[in-house]
Amino acid sequence: METQVQEVLNKLRPFLLRDGGDVELVDVEDGIVRLRLMGACGNCPSSTITLKAGIERALSQEIPGIHEVEQVF
Repeated sequence: METQVQEVLNKLRPFLLRDGGDVELVDVEDGIVRLRLMGACGNCPSSTITLKAGIERALSQEIPGIHEVEQVF
């Protein structure tokens, strides 16, 4: 499942890089994906929206069994 998550993140990465940020996969366990937002995304006030409305939505739509994304600091 980690490979599938990485594939989706690679599709989203150009959008994050364009804004000076990036994302790192930390762990996938029991349908929960743990990510670390880096660069400008790490301390952006909109990071929660990016994480939930963007990344979580994309992952849950493309990978059956993913139901939550958590940010790791």
